[in-house]
Amino acid sequence: MKCTILSVGTELLFGSILNTNTAYLSQQMVQIGIDVMYHMTVGDNPQRLKEMIQHAYKDCDLIIATGGLGPTQDDLTKETIADVFGERVVPFPDQLAILQAHFKKYNRVMSDNNLKQANFPEHASILPNPNGTAPGFMLEKEEKLIISMPGPPNEMIPMFEQHVRPLLEQRSDGVLYYKTLRVMELGESMLETQVMDLIEAQTDPTLATYASNYESTLRIASKRKTRAEAEQAVEQMVALVRERIGPYIYSEEDESISSIVFRYLNEHRLTLSSAESCTGGSFAKAVTDRPGASAVFDRSIVTYSNRAKVEELGVSEETLSAHGAVSAEVAEEMARGIYEVSGSDIGISITGIAGPDGGSEEKPVGLVYIGLCIRGRVQSFRYQLRNSNRQSIRGNAVVHMFRVLYRELVIDK
Repeated sequence: MKCTILSVGTELLFGSILNTNTAYLSQQMVQIGIDVMYHMTVGDNPQRLKEMIQHAYKDCDLIIATGGLGPTQDDLTKETIADVFGERVVPFPDQLAILQAHFKKYNRVMSDNNLKQANFPEHASILPNPNGTAPGFMLEKEEKLIISMPGPPNEMIPMFEQHVRPLLEQRSDGVLYYKTLRVMELGESMLETQVMDLIEAQTDPTLATYASNYESTLRIASKRKTRAEAEQAVEQMVALVRERIGPYIYSEEDESISSIVFRYLNEHRLTLSSAESCTGGSFAKAVTDRPGASAVFDRSIVTYSNRAKVEELGVSEETLSAHGAVSAEVAEEMARGIYEVSGSDIGISITGIAGPDGGSEEKPVGLVYIGLCIRGRVQSFRYQLRNSNRQSIRGNAVVHMFRVLYRELVIDK
């Protein structure tokens, strides 16, 4: 089954509202085993909406539309779908009664324009909406199915899960199973090179590489009649990939490197503290964004100036003078300092040049040193990060801090 996901609303084109519906629905289609062919977004313009529906109707078996079911004059999704399908829009008395009861329940006055929310294409099947005033509907013609749901996610998602997903699971012509391998220290182009022959020869399973959040991922997917068959095909391909790039794969369960580090700290009852300079607290934020961080994370100190490094962490003025703030020696003293000040099992530090200014030929923008102190043993790691922009360098630096923890704790445990 081939699907188009159609989002309706001028506010989406303006960027006033983030279109999370498309991402959610695409993820659901993957799980069900339905191939998404197009993502379409169109404003509240009936002619352009009609053209989009006609295009999707021509190429796909399934159209899922969200938005444009409200009571206002520019909410014309129902009318446009009816036009394309050759249907009349007529009142549904039972839906009018439900709508009137909704307004009465909340002591609200029902205006005349709300009446259109009880009108539907005459052969439509209604999708109840207990969370709002706009029911959805389904319409089928010539083995083509269109499903129209309200735009607000708090209304659309329950409607999909309760009424739409069970129907689509019955109609799906297969089961799609996939695994996402997370890879570190291999860029997307190098990752692709390592598995290029498998990609070129692919039929099923399929392989696709992606780059996001300063790392690479490889998705392996198979669509078969049963989940067991699809899972077996994927696992066989994973084994082949593992032979090529096994040492670079840190997760076969689409788990972030920070999650793996956190689990290790929890399981081994270890505590962590950090001292940051160039990242300005970004590592601490990444840590404390996770629920339950207090079980493993004690504190963070941002020592941006040299004086702060000396006063808060005990970094030697002689070390700063001899090697500069951005150096392995200072990173190590920062790590030992936060380790001793906090009493944590692990102290991690970072110092570097996030730019755009401050770099030199010897120490260019993007140079960072990460210090690590584990139970009194101190070491440091040098990285030259790509000089893109300040925010990107900081984000990449935080990822490298987690990579250091992963390598030194999880791999070398």
